Amino acid sequence: MLERIKEDLETIQDRDPAATSKWEVALCYPGFHALVFHRMAHWCYIQGWTTVARMVSQTSRFFTGIEIHPAAKIGRRVFMDHGMGIVIGETAEVGYDCTIYHGVTLGGTSLGRGQKRHPTLGNNVVVGAGAKILGGFTIGDNVRIGSNAVVLKPVADDETVVGVPARTIEENRQQKEAHRLFAAYGVSQDQNDPYSKAIEELQRQVQEQAILIEDLQVQLQEATQGKRAKGS
Repeated sequence: MLERIKEDLETIQDRDPAATSKWEVALCYPGFHALVFHRMAHWCYIQGWTTVARMVSQTSRFFTGIEIHPAAKIGRRVFMDHGMGIVIGETAEVGYDCTIYHGVTLGGTSLGRGQKRHPTLGNNVVVGAGAKILGGFTIGDNVRIGSNAVVLKPVADDETVVGVPARTIEENRQQKEAHRLFAAYGVSQDQNDPYSKAIEELQRQVQEQAILIEDLQVQLQEATQGKRAKGS
């Protein structure tokens, strides 16, 4: 237990430049507090003390603003940055070295008891602020999910998804290799959304057509003036 706590403190210090000391993290970071509470709640849940487990998780929710069902499985070195509004459902699983920002929901879309209703995150996944991952599917390793994305289907390893509904953006080999490094909020400025590229192409075509129409109008006007001159 003490080893896991030490590991959590070091993880937060590594990923948050605003963290100046382990004491600051231990006293002031709700993401850290939520993990400690969840381990207690999960242990109670495993013992069959489901009501006690829910009481512990609700106490954590009251103090941290982070709601994690006691049955959810959370891997090691998970960092919940800021934390407020994070919701992790009953059958959700979070892998090692993941970063989850505020307002994220790992939610379910069915009501069946005993079913896998919530998503599974692989290792080293970054989920941007406000993103919603809804359903009992798997998010691969080293995936980045942009802020406010709504993910409704599985995502392969080393992909970046953005938008509503979420879609994969085009990346070169170097960008994909960079997935193994930490990137705040899941995306960087040099990544291209295919929808944005399509809109840019449409804008280019509209501009070319406008120039062509203007040239045709000039030619038509000159031709009309020429006919009038011959007629006179």
